[in-house]
Amino acid sequence: MAKFEDYLPPEGEITMFSTEWCGYCKRLKMMLASTDIKINEINIEETAGTEELVKSVNDGNAVVPTVLFADGRTATNPSLPEVQKFVAAAH
Repeated sequence: MAKFEDYLPPEGEITMFSTEWCGYCKRLKMMLASTDIKINEINIEETAGTEELVKSVNDGNAVVPTVLFADGRTATNPSLPEVQKFVAAAH
């Protein structure tokens, strides 16, 4: 069974659980491209067990993007400033 610990990113990076068709995921990726935050993107429709992980922190719903930070915290559909704040706090 997959665990969030399996996908923890290094400090200064994020793991973004997404789907190929998700507009919110594409928008966040585009905004993050203008920063120095690296993204490890995981497609929950292609990576076994990850949809269940996302559901476990979203009241049973497969809401993407769900972002995992180096300190183990998650954020659902965060804004760019929220991602930057969480990444900075993890340093």
